[in-house]
Amino acid sequence: MALQLVIGDRNYSSWSLRAALVLELSGQAFSDIPVALYRPESLARLLSYSPTGKVPVLLTDEGPVWDSLAIAEYLAEVAPKAQLWPQERYARALARSICAEMHSGFQALRSHLPMDMARDQALAQLPEAVQEDIDRICAIWADCRGRFGHGGAYLFGQPGVADAFYAPVASRLRSYRVELPPDATAYVETIHQWPAFQRWRERAVQEVMK
Repeated sequence: MALQLVIGDRNYSSWSLRAALVLELSGQAFSDIPVALYRPESLARLLSYSPTGKVPVLLTDEGPVWDSLAIAEYLAEVAPKAQLWPQERYARALARSICAEMHSGFQALRSHLPMDMARDQALAQLPEAVQEDIDRICAIWADCRGRFGHGGAYLFGQPGVADAFYAPVASRLRSYRVELPPDATAYVETIHQWPAFQRWRERAVQEVMK
């Protein structure tokens, strides 16, 4: 069985976007199975693919892999030549650290700035907690690009798991027209010029979920 990725609505499902970007980076052939979220039948459909009833889910010959971090680690082992994580030991540890921080943190930003790729409008006012999350994210980006970017536009020189995990944040910051420091603005532009991200965004604009 070829790899299949169960995803939610492309406009809104930030976790699905992360997994899809990592899959593209891995170079593995895959197809996607879109499931519309927030509908009465959504949970039942998702439970037919995963015991958690959530997206994303990677369907493999060995069984389902759920949770975006687990999917990233699985693909890093399946496709080691893709170098999804940085090759230098500390850089790799840092990349995993900031992905874990993204995975479990930034609740204010998630609550007040949900991903919506169709949106192009600022909030009347950013709550203080959201600004604190944004400041922390900008600091992460500046640190990684400054120390390990090797002069490239991505967090660790070439696109990897860390960029996939922060791509939905870059989308949010542009959708809500958030004012950013110049280096963070440059990174947001890098994500929006990333061909894999552009393909997802183009499909999100055209998507009609069934």
